Amino acid sequence: QVRLVESGGGLVQAGGSLRLSCTASGLTFDGYGMGWFRQAPGKEREGVSCITWSGAVTNYAVSVKGRFTISRDNAKNTLYLQMNSLKPEDTAMYYCAAVRGGWCMLRTYDYNYWGQGTQVTVSS
Repeated sequence: QVRLVESGGGLVQAGGSLRLSCTASGLTFDGYGMGWFRQAPGKEREGVSCITWSGAVTNYAVSVKGRFTISRDNAKNTLYLQMNSLKPEDTAMYYCAAVRGGWCMLRTYDYNYWGQGTQVTVSS
C-alpha cells in the first residue's frame, strides 16, 4: 500500500519560512517523479513545484519561483519543500504527490498517488 505523509506545516508570519517534508512508503521512491501542490479554500488545486526521480530537473510555479526550493533524498524516501519569504497568499493545504515514470510535471491529473496534506497558514 502506497502512503505519502506530509509534515512541517503550521502558522507563520509573513516573511517567515517553513520546511515541508513528505515521507513515502510502499513504492520504489526513486522510480517516481514527485510534486508539491496546494489548494486554498474555494480554489482549485494548483501545482507548486516538481522534481524528477533523480532530482536533476525541477520546476516551479511562477508565484513561488525564487522563494521555494524542492529537493529529495532518495535514501530516506523523503521529499522536501523549503518555503522562504512566505506571503499570506501562500496560505493553503499543501499536498505531495507521486507520478510513475520519474517525470516532473505540475498538472494534477498526471499524478498517481497523493498524501493527505499539511496546512500552511501565513499571517499578515
